[in-house]
Formats: sequence, C-alpha cells, structure tokens
Amino acid sequence: MKKLVTLCFLTFYTLTNAQTVRKYSNEFMNIGVDARAFGMANAMVSHTNDVNSGYWNPTGLLKIEDSEASLMHASYFANIAQYDYLAYAKKIDDRSAWGASIIRFGVDNIMNTTQLIDANGNIDYNRISLFSTADYGVTFSYARHLPIQNFQYGVNAKVIRRIIGDFASSWGFGFDVGMQYEKNDWKFGVMLRDITTTYNVWNINEKEFKKIQEAQTQNPLQNQDLPETTEITLPKAQVGLAKKHEFHNDMTLLGALNLNMEFQQTNDLISTKAVSISPALGFELGYTNIAFLRAGVGNFQNTLALDGSKSVGFQPNFGVGFHYKGIAVDYALTDIGNQSAALYSNVFSIKVDLSIFR
Repeated sequence: MKKLVTLCFLTFYTLTNAQTVRKYSNEFMNIGVDARAFGMANAMVSHTNDVNSGYWNPTGLLKIEDSEASLMHASYFANIAQYDYLAYAKKIDDRSAWGASIIRFGVDNIMNTTQLIDANGNIDYNRISLFSTADYGVTFSYARHLPIQNFQYGVNAKVIRRIIGDFASSWGFGFDVGMQYEKNDWKFGVMLRDITTTYNVWNINEKEFKKIQEAQTQNPLQNQDLPETTEITLPKAQVGLAKKHEFHNDMTLLGALNLNMEFQQTNDLISTKAVSISPALGFELGYTNIAFLRAGVGNFQNTLALDGSKSVGFQPNFGVGFHYKGIAVDYALTDIGNQSAALYSNVFSIKVDLSIFR
C-alpha cells in the first residue's frame, strides 16, 4: 500500500503539477554524505579534508595524501527509499587533486496500477506491473592551490540523471565552486552550489502519459495536458569556519560553524526576501586520532503551531567514529526521514586510504 501511495505521489504529482520553470529540483543532492558529517550537523564546508570533500567543498581534496575511497548507505521513509553514495579521490601532485562521486536516491518495486482495470471494466491484478524511480548525481571534482598563500579552490561539474520508470526521464548539468583559507589555526570555507543554476530537461513518454490520463476516469479534467519539461535549481551558498584545539592528554576538540544560505524567503531562522540563513554547529572530540565522539545541531526553522503560536525548531545529531591504519568507520544518529526509527535514523559509512594496500 505504501508503494502504491508512492506511485501516486512520484508519478502524478511530478507529471501534473509542473510549472513552466520549476524552481525546486534535485533536492536529493542537498541531503549530505558521510556519517561523520551527519554527526556534526553537516557543518563541514571549512574543514573537510578527505575524499568526501568532493561533496562538501572540493577544495578539501588537496589534503589527501594519496588516494581514498568512501561509501555510505541509508534508508528513507520507513525503508521505502534507499540512499547510496560512492566516492573516489586521488592526489595529482603537490598542488592539485581530483575526485569523482555518485549519489543514488531511489524507490524500487513501485506498483503501476494504471492498467489495473481492463477494457471491460474488470479489475485484473495480473495487469499490475512494477517500476522504479531513481535520481542519480555524478560529480567530477578538481582542486588546486592558488598562488596566494593559504588560499585554495575547487570546482565541481555535476551531471544529474532522473528516471521515473517508463513515464519520464531527465538530464541536468551544473557547477559548484568552493574555496578554503587557513590562518592562525582557523579554517574558513565558502561553497557556492549550482553557481550557474542547474538545469534539468525532461523527456516525457507520451504513450505512457496517455495511460495515466486514461486511468483518471473519476475526474476527466485531471492530467489532460503534458507538463512543461524544464526545471531549474537555484544557487545556494555555505560559509563556514572551524578551529581544532589540541590538549596535552592526546585529546582534540574540533568546533565548526556553517551558515547555510538560500537566495529566497523560506522558514529558516533568519529569513528575508533577499536571503534566508540557517546555522549549523558541530563538534568532534577525538582521542589519539583513533576514537571520536561527535555532536551537532542544525536545520533551525521557524514553525507555526495550530494554535497560532510561533517557535523555533532544530535538529540535534550525534555520532561516533573509529579510525585505524587508514580505515575509518563512522556512525551517526540523525533525522534523515526514516520514520520507523522513532524519527531518527542510523547512518553508517566507511572510508579507506587505498595506499595501505600497496
């Protein structure tokens, strides 16, 4: 039944409520990657320094010593949707590095009931078929030191592929630009996502769309016109700073702050017509660079209750990590939409320094 509801939402809503240019798209690319980052409320833009930097700020790829790989899996919506991530990065020389990653967010085995009723008006369950809907994001990253001391930059080229069974599919392209700067143990970072705006162009299967039209017999006014085929993802910006303290007993404490900005009015903590800002704060307590304890708070939103009262909501996150001989296993307890886990989800990720196999 849940997957039938998903079919109705993903197919009919996507195909029938399109505007000439849809401003909200590719939201799966904003979820985040890596359990370490989730544990710190995604406050990563200033200090990211490994293979996962291709997502958070490609500039951080310059901190890789050789080559690294990373993978993550998580479930959404009571395990209906699956979220997977795989990344690889390699140092080119003392001044540059590159990386590549792929993200998949998908719902599989959705029931297609558009042909449930045959030409004679009889219900035939053998006419139900299954399909999948999936979003793919492939990112190619490059980072390089600038001639200016302590300044580095990185760029991402993104290819977006979105598929809704045989009903529709799209291609999209976009770019990100990031920078990092270090001074007196402070780290500063800027990440501009979809800086040129990211466009998705949809191809609608008119034959399959006609089946959807014919299946809506209760209200013949619905689904009569093909939707527009262009989506646009507006730019976003992230500004961050971080500092790491080292103590005499082999303990370290990393503190990081992000300001996540959208150039439109939203329910974020700071909201104006020009820009909306939501802060995120994360901490990482480490011992001998082997064991880590993490906490963070983010996603500050202005909320309105049914009685008209206003309040500020936020999302806490927690995590732990274990790093040994080039292998890092991280865990985070965070709200990523899995309602079956008491509103929180368990996220695991692994990162490997591939030089240990040489």
